[in-house]
Amino acid sequence: MPLPDLSFDANFLATILPELAAIRRDIHAHPELAFNETRTADLVAAELTRYGVEVHRGLAKTGVVGVIRAGNSKRMIGLRADMDALPLKEMNEFPHRSKHEGCMHACGHDGHTTMLLGAARYLSQHRNFDGTVVFIFQPAEESEGGAAVMIEDGLFEQFPVDAVYGLHNWPGIPVGEMAVMPGPVMAGTCAFEITVRGHGCHAAMPHQGIDTIVAASQLVQALQTVVSRNLHPCDAAVVSVTQFHSGSAWNIIPEEAVLRGTIRTFKPEVQELVERAVERLCSGVASANGAQIGVVFDHRYPPTVNSAAETGICREVAAALLGDDKVRRDELPSMGAEDFAYMLKEKPGCYVWLGNGPGLGGCTLHNPHYDFNDELTALGVRYWAALVAETLVG
Repeated sequence: MPLPDLSFDANFLATILPELAAIRRDIHAHPELAFNETRTADLVAAELTRYGVEVHRGLAKTGVVGVIRAGNSKRMIGLRADMDALPLKEMNEFPHRSKHEGCMHACGHDGHTTMLLGAARYLSQHRNFDGTVVFIFQPAEESEGGAAVMIEDGLFEQFPVDAVYGLHNWPGIPVGEMAVMPGPVMAGTCAFEITVRGHGCHAAMPHQGIDTIVAASQLVQALQTVVSRNLHPCDAAVVSVTQFHSGSAWNIIPEEAVLRGTIRTFKPEVQELVERAVERLCSGVASANGAQIGVVFDHRYPPTVNSAAETGICREVAAALLGDDKVRRDELPSMGAEDFAYMLKEKPGCYVWLGNGPGLGGCTLHNPHYDFNDELTALGVRYWAALVAETLVG
């Protein structure tokens, strides 16, 4: 298939890049956590208004939506960026480091927001498309499910897009390359809590009790067999115990132990298989030790699954921008989770990874030394504008 012809006003973009860099660094210096992105939302709304973009507010408390229409077509697509930061102390020393102790943009949402603002500014001046573009500035991506809340608040009823698109900067992929894959690209996530109840006793007289530490330790080891001995070798999952809480004295065998952790899968049927295997192990270890063991699963983000047709469009656009050899088509999916998954459950679409560079010096996601690479801003704006031109071609 020939690559699309995507003309672009590079001179206009060059004139606004310094301003976009200043916006990005301002957002970085003023990070805000889930559903509290008030300053960021005000900045986004003010910028959109300045560009002459129609602005809507109130979805998911701090969400902002901009709308640009051109031509007569009823076709409508959504472009999404996330706005929230992480509860993490920043270790960088550059001038735009976080001014809020214990909070930082360690995942690049400041860059995502800025790139989408740049695209809105460009498209407000270059309406070379036929249809409607909906710019979705979403709060609370980090563990709080802001996408689901926007949907519950009527996002797609108010803005009935035909498809929705997202992107994430990706350390480890060189600048100037993109990963665009169909099917699952990010895992679904489920937290679990296992409570082990025994009979407390003096540590010098273990025969008088039921040792929760021993039972819980056996369970930690047994859980490592869930994936290796229950799943088809070609399926993927992760079961990780991340917390072990028990006891308060050196000479007491405690009455209770609590294990917590995470399960990551790409398929609902695999998630179900993993959960049943965990329950069987809990039952078996309880029986072997004379303890009582219960498990509770907390289902959080579903898998992020790209639709084939929309992925094909994104690949064509990326190849036209970067060159066909710069588009990664077979990158392995990530066991990380992403709440854009909720939008892709409602609408077809595609979520791509935009190379952020090698990730040297701790410049990896969720690291206290992370900083979004401003070199990506121009590429992100061009990608969004080109995607609009290709999907809403006149």
